[in-house]
Amino acid sequence: MSDSPTKAPVPLTVLGAERAAVAAGLSRQEAQYLLQALLNVSRAWLISHDGDPLDEATTDRFRHWLDRRLDEVPLAYLVGEKEFFGLMLRVTPETLIPRPDTELLVQWALERLDGPRAPRVVDLGTGTGAIALAIKSGRGDADVRMVDASPGALAVALENAGRLGLAVDGHLGSWFEPLAGQPLFDLIVSNPPYVAGDDHHLDALRHEPRMALTPEGDGLDDLRHLVRAAPDWLRPGGWLLLEHGWDQAEAVMALLRARGFVDVENRRDLGGQPRASGGRWPE
Repeated sequence: MSDSPTKAPVPLTVLGAERAAVAAGLSRQEAQYLLQALLNVSRAWLISHDGDPLDEATTDRFRHWLDRRLDEVPLAYLVGEKEFFGLMLRVTPETLIPRPDTELLVQWALERLDGPRAPRVVDLGTGTGAIALAIKSGRGDADVRMVDASPGALAVALENAGRLGLAVDGHLGSWFEPLAGQPLFDLIVSNPPYVAGDDHHLDALRHEPRMALTPEGDGLDDLRHLVRAAPDWLRPGGWLLLEHGWDQAEAVMALLRARGFVDVENRRDLGGQPRASGGRWPE
């Protein structure tokens, strides 16, 4: 008597994949987002095609993404992109993932650039280029520069600039060093590493580049350097705007005042926390 024929495995459907992700611990919204990115479709398509089978390659890729997400790899790294200030940016593990709270820095920068003369702007520690590119998109006549010490990050920033059709120059190096010989700037903006080296929140951010998150120590070293060095690169009346931790506002504003900046103020993020501080170099 011959053996019973082996049954072929039942193909994983769109809905089956969603249910598998939810059963593994993802929310339904997150599971659907993962599938939308994987299949490059809308949520409406997912719902109307939930019985469609996934082919073997797509199923394998879905399972790989699910495993990585369960290991707390950020969704942005899985799908390779993140929206910021209306711009879709490519992200990689060599770049910090842009956060919505950082958009307030862009809004503040555009306020300070309101005027008839084409301004010069530099974004220090640009990562994906998010801040620089958002400023350029809002102020097309601005001469915008972006600087990063990571070759990989700067390559991503320049790729984003080219894909978005935004003419922004990139400079490889640490903070102001690669800007030698450049004319002075009307605005210097930065979202530098500012998390303290012993902050437990770094554990949840372990998949992002540590050097983009923390300068170690108390988290203020890069902020101190930027405040100290910025006046040598600012035109009289120019602005320095810095993102920082919610509990660093008083310290950063004190640094700005001590260095001689005037009109020092603070802006709050979407959660109402003090998130950015800045000041004007006197004329």
